[in-house]
Amino acid sequence: MKHVRNERRKLLANAIDRASTAFVTVGVATPIAGVIFKVNGLGLALANSELGLAVLGFLGTAVGLHTLGSTTGT
Repeated sequence: MKHVRNERRKLLANAIDRASTAFVTVGVATPIAGVIFKVNGLGLALANSELGLAVLGFLGTAVGLHTLGSTTGT
């Protein structure tokens, strides 16, 4: 039973870490690419401070999820 519990913990840790990767992709990379390539007027619709705050929020959440995943697997 101990091996089953360890594998479940590893799977949970991996799932949480993948969620952190998704947060980076959706919340950081996508808005930056949108501003660089001027997709749908993203740079015009949001002020730089609003966009920066949103990106930092997503990045902070991703770091938190990654940390949670790292501590869950051990």
